[in-house]
Amino acid sequence: SKILIIGFLLINFHIGSALGDNMEEKEIITLFMCGDIMTGRGIDQIFPHPNDPRIYEPYMKDATGYVEIAESVNGPIQIPVEYSYIWGDALKELEQVDPDLRIINLETSITTSNDYWKGKGINYRMHPENIQCLTAAGIDYCSLGNNHVIDWGYSGLKETFETLKKVNIQYAGAGHNLKEAETPAVMYISGKWRVLIFSYGSPTSGIPISWAAERDKPGVNLLKNLYKSEIRNIQKKIEEMKQPGDIVIVSLHWGSNWGYEIPLNFVQFAHGLIDEASVDIIHGHSSHHVRPIEIYKNKLILYGCGDFLNDYEGIGGHESYRADLALMYFADVDPVTGNLVHLQMTPMQIRHFKVNRATREDALWLRDRLSDESEMFGTHIEINKDDRLILKMD
Repeated sequence: SKILIIGFLLINFHIGSALGDNMEEKEIITLFMCGDIMTGRGIDQIFPHPNDPRIYEPYMKDATGYVEIAESVNGPIQIPVEYSYIWGDALKELEQVDPDLRIINLETSITTSNDYWKGKGINYRMHPENIQCLTAAGIDYCSLGNNHVIDWGYSGLKETFETLKKVNIQYAGAGHNLKEAETPAVMYISGKWRVLIFSYGSPTSGIPISWAAERDKPGVNLLKNLYKSEIRNIQKKIEEMKQPGDIVIVSLHWGSNWGYEIPLNFVQFAHGLIDEASVDIIHGHSSHHVRPIEIYKNKLILYGCGDFLNDYEGIGGHESYRADLALMYFADVDPVTGNLVHLQMTPMQIRHFKVNRATREDALWLRDRLSDESEMFGTHIEINKDDRLILKMD
């Protein structure tokens, strides 16, 4: 009986030790982020409920023209497509990683409004009945602080809000007034952690100054500049909302469409957000191709995530940037400190108006380009046997 009792105690000791070890393991939050999702114009035309295809561009008067260009290069698209179609191989990747939050920049108005913004040149809209293209991928959050959200007027902006609310997709960066546009989305994870997402747009991305939200006017949460005064304003907004243990993300639409160079004032602004405003992740977008990555004081800065989905397929120009290649960013973050623990990126290619896993050759091209352009920040990118890119952590 003594042997049985000793054996019982030993078993319970080992079980207790195992449970203790598990309890001491660090809890990690996984975030999926990508760049611009442009489901308007040509892509809207392949869905079951397309808008009136009339557009008001200098070189294209019918949105179906973009479908025809893509088909002339890569073959026919079986129209109408299912709502999940555009996500292609990304759906399997999302299922495998199973991130806690799925965050995008939505680069279109969701509306049937015909009140296009005159003189702008390009006007994106998606029919509200096609909103299932976002729910099909389980999108949790859309940044709206960009240069296409008011392409079809303020009526189109309001319908965008209403449509996202109907399917419980949170957003920030635009609102019925300035207070609403400045208000972050508050995302809950496991009933324990909060992620605050603030969204801002910069005129450097082509957002008209007149789109800025005001006290009694709808619009975009527009940065006046990239000076310290704006960092202090953001710091104040964060301090009003942040609770202990919150992760803070600033989703920022800034910079030109093309080019890898990161201006010094962009770097200083990003560093200031981390140093003074206690931001944990900067989710940058606007560029049509991926831009450098920096890890600054253990915080992740994505200077430009590139387009993730667009209707540019078959359109010539800027081929050297390989805007057809995209990345799915999966960031593991310590919820206690907000520090980056691990960053994995899955290379994709836009083809047939959907995202497909890139070939190893293209994945190697992305690794080399991203490593070269990020070298100034001391960032190094590796590739694994599954053709995924991994940020080398020191």
